[in-house]
Amino acid sequence: MTETERQNVLVRFDERDVGGRIAYVTINNAHKLNTLNSALMKDFVAICEDLAHDQALRAVVVTGAGDKAFVGGADIDEMASLDPDSARTFITLLHGCCNALRELRVPVIARIQGYALGGGLELAVACDLRVASDTAVFGMPEVKLGIPSVIEAALLPALVGWGRTRQMLLLGESFGAAEAATWGLVERVVPTHQLDEAVENYIQSILRAGARAVRLQKELIRSWEDLPLRAAIKAGIDAFVAAWETEEPRRAMSEFQAMRRKRVS
Repeated sequence: MTETERQNVLVRFDERDVGGRIAYVTINNAHKLNTLNSALMKDFVAICEDLAHDQALRAVVVTGAGDKAFVGGADIDEMASLDPDSARTFITLLHGCCNALRELRVPVIARIQGYALGGGLELAVACDLRVASDTAVFGMPEVKLGIPSVIEAALLPALVGWGRTRQMLLLGESFGAAEAATWGLVERVVPTHQLDEAVENYIQSILRAGARAVRLQKELIRSWEDLPLRAAIKAGIDAFVAAWETEEPRRAMSEFQAMRRKRVS
C-alpha cells in the first residue's frame, strides 16, 4: 500500500492482485468532525482530479478520519463570515467536491461512520454506493442555520422521494441509519465493527466485473440522470457498442462459457 497526503486529505492506494488499484480517500479533520473548509475542499478536488487520470483505478472509498464523523458538514466558523460574493465562491467549491466524485469514472463508495450532516451528506449522496454504521447520524440542518440546503441536495428526491426530501430539508432534523436505509438513502447498514468488511464486499464485486464495463456503466448512469428517455436509451446503445471496442466482452463471455461447461460436465 502507498499513501500520499495533501493538507487535510489523505489518500491510500491498495494494489490488488486481480488487477488495478483501490484508492481510499480520508477527510482528515477529525478534531472538527471532518468539517469542510475552503482549503480542505481545494485539496479534495485536486486529489479527485488526480484520481480521474488513473487508468488502473477500479474504485474509490471516501470516509472521514476517526469514528465520530464521516463529514459533519461545512465549516460554520468559515461560513459565519461569508458575504454574498464569498458565499457564492464557498458553495461553488463545495459543489466542486461533490461533482468531482460524480465525474470519476469508477464507482465511489461512501464509508459512513458517525455524523453525515449538511455538506457531508451531500458528499455521501454524490457517491455511487453508501455503506453506513448502525450508529451513523444523518441530517440536513441548514435551515436551522439560516440557509437553505442546496447543490447536491438536488440528488435527494431521486433517492428518497419528494416527501422525504421535503421532510429532511424543511425541518432540518437528524435521523438514524435505520431510517436512512428504509428511505433508500444508504444501501447497507452494518454494525460499526463490520463497516470495513461491508465496504470490501462491494469492492470484491466491482473487481469481479469488467473494468471497462464498469466505467462505461457509471458514465451511462450519469448520462441517464440528465437525458430524456429516448436519448437515454440511445446512449445505452452507444455504450453497448463501445464495450465491443476491446476484447473485454469476448474474454469475459468465454470465461463464463468455460465455467458453465465445467459445471455440466
